[in-house]
Amino acid sequence: MNNMYVYILIMWGVTYLIRSLPLTLFKKQIDNEFIRSFLYYVPYVTLAVMTFPAILDATRSPISGAAALIVGIIVAWISEDLFKSAVSCCLIVLVLETFLF
Repeated sequence: MNNMYVYILIMWGVTYLIRSLPLTLFKKQIDNEFIRSFLYYVPYVTLAVMTFPAILDATRSPISGAAALIVGIIVAWISEDLFKSAVSCCLIVLVLETFLF
């Protein structure tokens, strides 16, 4: 139980440093295009890195998770509708795990 407080304190410190260091170190606006684009895409990459393994591990079989990921990307690309993409992913997982695995 005591280790939990240490972990929370470390997570707080890391989060605080990540948010406060740029404010204290950089007084003027960042003009470098590479650094600006890097900082712009960091949240999206972090979300993708956390989400991708969860998609494969959320189902009983990683194959059905991968199939749902592929179908979800295709449906989202074609229809640009999150609801249609989510429903198609759920249906693919249901069909694959019911009949194949």
